[in-house]
Amino acid sequence: MKRYLLFSIFILVCLNVYGQSKIDKALKRWNKESVPYIKVEELKNNTSAVLLDTRKREEFEVSHFENAIWVGHNDFQIDQVTEKIVSKDQEIVVYCSIGVRSENIGEKLMKAGYTNVRNLYGGIFQWKNDGLPVFDQNGIETQKVHAFNKQWGKLLKKGEKVFDAATVSN
Repeated sequence: MKRYLLFSIFILVCLNVYGQSKIDKALKRWNKESVPYIKVEELKNNTSAVLLDTRKREEFEVSHFENAIWVGHNDFQIDQVTEKIVSKDQEIVVYCSIGVRSENIGEKLMKAGYTNVRNLYGGIFQWKNDGLPVFDQNGIETQKVHAFNKQWGKLLKKGEKVFDAATVSN
């Protein structure tokens, strides 16, 4: 019986380690978990959160979440957010490709006094991998997702990968 219990525990540990997705591994490596996560499953029916896209403008123009506001990453300006989101208690969800850049922006929002900021775990890649819709710059649903680069693009399993936004035809 003891041997069976040890074997069962061993199998569960192995499944947990080997069952981790590559997105899980990337987030464990690159994120500090300084901004609480929200999972795709929680977000998909949430209509009250303000969605902030923290990717490059060209990524956003390829596709983004419906009603998302582009705030960027390298060119992020907190003043642009405070003008649009006055209430510091407003629920805000930041996202990027998988959740690394958005964590940085989430930290800046929290430092500015926003109290209800969450980072989308797995970002737009996990959203699309779960079969959920994204929209182009004209508000039309699309299968295209900017994959950032070839390495990160391996994490996008569904949809059409775009690496050069200049080649996107609308």
